Amino acid sequence: MEYSQFISEFYSFSKIDLNAYKEGQMKRRIDSHIKKYGINSYREFLALLKKDNKVYETFLGYLTINVSEFFRDPRQWLTLEKEILPKLIDPNKTFNVWSAACSTGDEPYTLAILLTKMIPSNRFKITATDIDKEILEKAKKGLYPEKQMANITPENKSKYFKKCSDGYMISDEIKTKIEFKQHNLLKDTYPMNIDLIVCRNVLIYFTEAAKAEIYTKFSRSLAEKGILFVGSTEQIINPIDYGLKARELFFYTKS
Repeated sequence: MEYSQFISEFYSFSKIDLNAYKEGQMKRRIDSHIKKYGINSYREFLALLKKDNKVYETFLGYLTINVSEFFRDPRQWLTLEKEILPKLIDPNKTFNVWSAACSTGDEPYTLAILLTKMIPSNRFKITATDIDKEILEKAKKGLYPEKQMANITPENKSKYFKKCSDGYMISDEIKTKIEFKQHNLLKDTYPMNIDLIVCRNVLIYFTEAAKAEIYTKFSRSLAEKGILFVGSTEQIINPIDYGLKARELFFYTKS
């Protein structure tokens, strides 16, 4: 079985389109992963994925590269706090946030910490989504190693985290602000009238065609003055093509 046939048949039962990912990069990752099971062909691995749900979930987690940390790229979060949010938040209505491809939950929890300081907790709603069920369970648990805490201030660390033997547990005060859901950016319906979409350091793994589709859907998902916040390696070239326009570096609004 060729790689192209594998991704075609994988899609037929998983509805996850690996064609949307950069082929060379994805093929290398899959080939490396297969070797762990002592398997020599895509056909054997496909049969194992269909038979063993644990293998399937592990593979899904491997495909979605889960690297995250709190306040990743601190300057950009400072821009969000000082330049974007004060002009974006309407005190007369609920502020709706979508943290897309949220991985281990660092970003939605970062958003909750930030918003808690700015507006009453009953005035904002954060929905956090990811394609990977296992990683969502980790996010819901809210336990983090020291390395993901590097950009947390001592004040926020003492206020919103509890030190445990194996890391830091986020407080229930922040945990209850997030609703975690499974979501596939390539096929599922997008939420609408979102004031702030945060999707960072994810789309670099997608093909240009897939990125164009996702950016267009993000634009439609935004409320009239809503903002899309992307990662430091994901500056959008020609945002107007997707119904977006630059607001600040790495921040885009509807055009």
